[in-house]
Amino acid sequence: MMPAKGDIVREPGPATVTTVQSDRTVILASPRGFCAGVAYAVEIAETVLRRRAHPVYALKEIVHNHEVTRSLEAKGLRFIQTIGEAPVGSTVLFGAHGVAPAVRQAAAARRLEVIDATCPFVSKVHAEAQRFARRNCAIILIGHRRHDEVVGVAGEAPAHVTVIENEAEAEAFRPADPGRRVAVITQTTLSQAETDRVMAVLRRRFDDLLTPAKADICYATTNRQEAVRQLARRAPFILVLGSANSSNTNRLVEVAATAGAEAHLLSDRAELNRMPLGQRMVIGLTAGASTPESFIVQVLEDLKCLGFNRVEELEVAREHTHFPLPAAFQNACP
Repeated sequence: MMPAKGDIVREPGPATVTTVQSDRTVILASPRGFCAGVAYAVEIAETVLRRRAHPVYALKEIVHNHEVTRSLEAKGLRFIQTIGEAPVGSTVLFGAHGVAPAVRQAAAARRLEVIDATCPFVSKVHAEAQRFARRNCAIILIGHRRHDEVVGVAGEAPAHVTVIENEAEAEAFRPADPGRRVAVITQTTLSQAETDRVMAVLRRRFDDLLTPAKADICYATTNRQEAVRQLARRAPFILVLGSANSSNTNRLVEVAATAGAEAHLLSDRAELNRMPLGQRMVIGLTAGASTPESFIVQVLEDLKCLGFNRVEELEVAREHTHFPLPAAFQNACP
């Protein structure tokens, strides 16, 4: 399933503010929290757990959020780090970040039933890597080389793909075969501004640089970054909710800081007591694309106990994207 089949609607424009009442104020960025790709992966996982009597295994994390992982584990999902840990013939779930072809081959060798919850936007980048490799291009993959998504995409064509993380690496890149045309693809959860700087270097160095027809950074990443950028104009102090290993969440912290706010990542409710809230009367709040709404609600309750009784919502875009479940999971008894 490709993203083109999704119902992607972004409605930008002047931010609208909804007010709920009194005292110290929390300004909530909107959109925030789950994106369509994360919701898709979690819905698949929960559906599989309801319909399978035997154990279901998940390779690494379904999404990069500890709250989600703990919730699924409590429902019976068993997390493994390598395919070899899944018993022969068992069911294994691939999460939103996708996997390399070598992992799929290893799963087939163990006769595993594979359930694929890869985000369709990530699948798009995999398809681009395959297409550029067929053209024998030298492929630059802009991203964080240890991130699960990047590892999976790079595995599509290891002989063709070079991962670069920043402008310095873009300057230093030299194709192994100077005769190859250079193509570039990106991780879906990067900072747009940071990626633009790297792309500027590559376009200066390679006049005939090949790029995808449509940008790889997904709509949800872009929307949440724009929301936190506007939030920084209203709130000099911002809490970003999400796990420390979530790329898109960390990018929100960076974007907020670049926009002039003091920004802190909050991964656990217990950490709130250590946040330098002081006598601040206004704080901003947002959440990464893998952060569940339940965690946001809990943190708002904790903030209320600290005197933040007034809540405002700063809306910069509306999202209506939904990826339907694979056909095998639709219209069947739970």
